[in-house]
Amino acid sequence: MDFSGRYELQSQENMEPFMSALGVPDDVIEKIKDLKSVTKIVQNGEDFIVAIETGNQVLVNNFTLGQETQVETPTGERVKAIMNLAGENKLVVNTEDVTSVAEFNGDLLTNTITLAGIVYKRISKKVENPNEGQCSSL
Repeated sequence: MDFSGRYELQSQENMEPFMSALGVPDDVIEKIKDLKSVTKIVQNGEDFIVAIETGNQVLVNNFTLGQETQVETPTGERVKAIMNLAGENKLVVNTEDVTSVAEFNGDLLTNTITLAGIVYKRISKKVENPNEGQCSSL
């Protein structure tokens, strides 16, 4: 399955407690909580580039399936992570403290991120492939 695409956030649950547990300051959470977010994914075989744009902030991470890499968190911290494929439609990223499962179902991307028992759920809808539109961060 090719996971490439541009996905616009439709809804999210538990964003504020999750970001707080992650160490994001309350004033920043207040500023970003109602901003729409766009996730852009470019896949080339087992290599991925994932960019998440929230307002004017862009978080870009590169992965290769099964290989340990350094990723940047929303707080700017760099942590070790490994991304693996689970079945045909799930990408699972594990860090020391966080597990993220991105499940692709048709044009929907459901991302469930767990930290210290707090589950943050994001549902995004595919709007285009990144090659179809201009993508400043990829």
